[in-house]
Amino acid sequence: MKILSIFGTRPEAVKMAPLARMLAASPAVEASVCVTGQHRSMLRQVLELFNIEPEHDLDLMQPSQTLNGLGARLLGALDPVLDAVRPDRVLVHGDTTTAMVSAVAAFHRGIPVGHVEAGLRTQDMAQPWPEEMNRRVADAVSDLLFAPTAGAKANLLKENLGGRILVTGNTVIDALDLAVQHIAADARLRDWLDEQLPPPQAGRKLLVVTGHRRENFGAGFQQICAALAALARRADMQIVYPVHLNPNVQAPVLAALSNLPNVQLIEPLDYFLFVRLMQRAHVILSDSGGVQEEAPALGKPVLVMRDVTERPEAVAAGTVRLVGTDAARIEAEVARLYDDERAWAALRVARAGNPYGDGRACERIVAALLGRPLAEFAPQLR
Repeated sequence: MKILSIFGTRPEAVKMAPLARMLAASPAVEASVCVTGQHRSMLRQVLELFNIEPEHDLDLMQPSQTLNGLGARLLGALDPVLDAVRPDRVLVHGDTTTAMVSAVAAFHRGIPVGHVEAGLRTQDMAQPWPEEMNRRVADAVSDLLFAPTAGAKANLLKENLGGRILVTGNTVIDALDLAVQHIAADARLRDWLDEQLPPPQAGRKLLVVTGHRRENFGAGFQQICAALAALARRADMQIVYPVHLNPNVQAPVLAALSNLPNVQLIEPLDYFLFVRLMQRAHVILSDSGGVQEEAPALGKPVLVMRDVTERPEAVAAGTVRLVGTDAARIEAEVARLYDDERAWAALRVARAGNPYGDGRACERIVAALLGRPLAEFAPQLR
């Protein structure tokens, strides 16, 4: 079976890398990878880390590119790849422009599409934007829908889509487990990672911050920066913020936070470094979807700078709280977790276990692609 995996951003690469490696190792599969370059340097970090050499690299990244410009270039560039590979199936992931356009391009050619991380919904097309639309389109044209949770499956069933729905868990837990095992088993690697990160500050607990959502551009990031500037006055807090490369993120963050002594703005980290940074965190403040899945698996409380989330399972489990982008609320919610040990402990430990699976999602996906029953891996996910 010829399977072409297409992805283009750092989060996609993290979640697809363990699956791409497993497909490449299967004697029943002729696997190939196409990267679009929607993220450039951040994508390369992940590919090198997981030792993946793409057969096709479209290199479409342009400074300050528009979504329409990227989408148009993607659609045109994918046709020659599909001609050359002639895959029996295309795999896409999640909710990026790369995922949506690649799914449509394959659909136009009559090639079956498998959507990894299908079924996530906020029911609000503006939040997150444009991701909510992207994932709906990818789901609509896919014949195999790999839902990470039972809740995602329920969303798909409500929409009466034509694809076969399988609950697999989330591949991000597979990737995270690999990283955590490597870090735990290799003291030299662990020491090297710690040397690359800002050193711990005596008497200060680490607040890790990430932010990149388009719906937060402008006023949202101004509010986020105002909250961080206020929190930086605390004597018990060290703030480390790997700043996304998008100019709409970098400009307000650098302008507002560059000269604050208690805020350390650093370059985006490769995956192992970011996992290690999360391991050292006391609290994580983020608008990232992936962090909402990874941090609970590490036992870290997460405050999410969004009003709605397509990942409600961690909110229900008690490890994630939505705080929006109002500066006063962000400051108050972070301060509460620093000032109230019981509040921090209550958010830190999931009451319902890890809602995103057991680290065997890739095995289930490969089994489904090859026509084997998923029940042999974990009947509770059926």
